Amino acid sequence: MIEDKEVKPPRFVGANDCGFCYCEKSTPASGNLDLLTYGVYEIGAGVASSPVCHPQEEALLFCMSGDVAVEVGESSFQLSYYDVLYIPLGMAYSLFNIGHVDAKLVVCRARAENKHEVFHGSWKKFSTNEARIRHLDGKDVYLMFDVGEKADRLIAGYTIYKPYTRAYPAHNHTDQEEIYIFTKGKGAMEVYKDEKSKTFVTSVGEMDAVTIPLLNYHPVFSQEEELHFIWCIAGERYWVGDKNKDFMKGDSDTLTT
Repeated sequence: MIEDKEVKPPRFVGANDCGFCYCEKSTPASGNLDLLTYGVYEIGAGVASSPVCHPQEEALLFCMSGDVAVEVGESSFQLSYYDVLYIPLGMAYSLFNIGHVDAKLVVCRARAENKHEVFHGSWKKFSTNEARIRHLDGKDVYLMFDVGEKADRLIAGYTIYKPYTRAYPAHNHTDQEEIYIFTKGKGAMEVYKDEKSKTFVTSVGEMDAVTIPLLNYHPVFSQEEELHFIWCIAGERYWVGDKNKDFMKGDSDTLTT
């Protein structure tokens, strides 16, 4: 009977209301890369997304602000500031902003062939775990998703520069492409194939990003405050300082891995 059917109230959705939004910032084609795609999720307070899936890719989520519950399969993970979550190949996941302010997540994806386990990297725990930290002159590197975690191509972490610090030695990779996503502070970055062709020099600020194709040197410089950035690698799975100790020692002007 019609009279027995529940009548639900309407809901007004304002033009400027923040629901669930994905903005794709860079694809392999637009970033001159082979594997990496980068985007940003914005989620209004109390908003839940429909399931999201990347059928041919593995992914990493980086929590920039807010508190977000992520359902992956039958498991649920709560992400807070700087937490990282690995999403295996082809697994659907849903995002729910459980906080009272809008939330922002960075997502980096790369093609994969094999399905691995979900992994949650807690910033609160990892940022005080010396096994996860590499201390360099004027900067610290935090290995949030390292080679000990299973994946096909992705590894990632955060680097935090003290004020007025430069990258040294400048290095490049024969078998890794990268993207740097700046999350706090202001600085500058160069990307170049050799000293004679240093045509890419740019200022960087919060939520700017730079793609780094194979064989490009990519030094970073901080200014008057701390400079934070995500580094996400797709390719062979190693961090440069763990593979080549000369990087840690700073014994050479340039270094290739």
